[in-house]
Amino acid sequence: MHIPPRVLTVAGSDSGGGAGIQADLKTMLALGTHGMSVLTAVTAQNSLGVQGAWDLPAEAVRAQFRSVVDDIGVQAVKTGMLSSAELVATVAELLAGLRAPAVVDPVGVSKHGDPLLAADALEAVRTALLPAATVATPNLDEVAQLTGVRVEDEADMRRAAAAILDFGPRWALIKGGHLPAGAGDGAVDLLTDGTEEHWLRAPRHDNRHTHGTGCTLAAALAAQLAKGDTVPQAAAAAKDYVTGAIAAGFRLGAGIGPVHHGWRLGDGH
Repeated sequence: MHIPPRVLTVAGSDSGGGAGIQADLKTMLALGTHGMSVLTAVTAQNSLGVQGAWDLPAEAVRAQFRSVVDDIGVQAVKTGMLSSAELVATVAELLAGLRAPAVVDPVGVSKHGDPLLAADALEAVRTALLPAATVATPNLDEVAQLTGVRVEDEADMRRAAAAILDFGPRWALIKGGHLPAGAGDGAVDLLTDGTEEHWLRAPRHDNRHTHGTGCTLAAALAAQLAKGDTVPQAAAAAKDYVTGAIAAGFRLGAGIGPVHHGWRLGDGH
């Protein structure tokens, strides 16, 4: 009996199904792994934005994590929305006791600009969560939020990566999807551990339906690590998967639709 690699997502629920826990589990299934979840928050969310968010108690997060890890085990973990300082500290402590690689997506704002991280949680992300990360995957807004470095072009991405690495993750994957048009060649990300540098490039698709991009990339990265990839191999495979998902993104509701997590499954979208 083949048992797929096990991947755990520690993140918030997106009721619209495009991001968060829902995006992570779809991604993990699409990439041949068994996804499991620790719910950190519940959001009321649709294609127009986030209408409400409610954190779960830290003890509920800790109990879910221990329940999965102690019985089933994990080969990689991915973190997403951790909106309070207490939840950030709780999850950082849990990750510190794991041998499995951890992908930390330091979610700060939603696709629509809704804040998803309390201001007092930023310091906990810097001092506790990022040091526990095998790979940190901030976008340019999150880089600015965490480090003060503002990225205007590809050259700035090196400074951004260095500033993130200063907080202690083994690798930084700086996502350049928010670079101004003309500032770079297509959609470019920089993966570095401070010694090796990998520039990941893909065509920039003219599709506004990109809800869940960041969650999906981080979940794909974790899935590939669980399958035994090195960090550079996992990042390249995750970039390829998310690029296809963006290209196949579809309209839902009146606002921004999701990326298409099942694009490789040939279901007609």
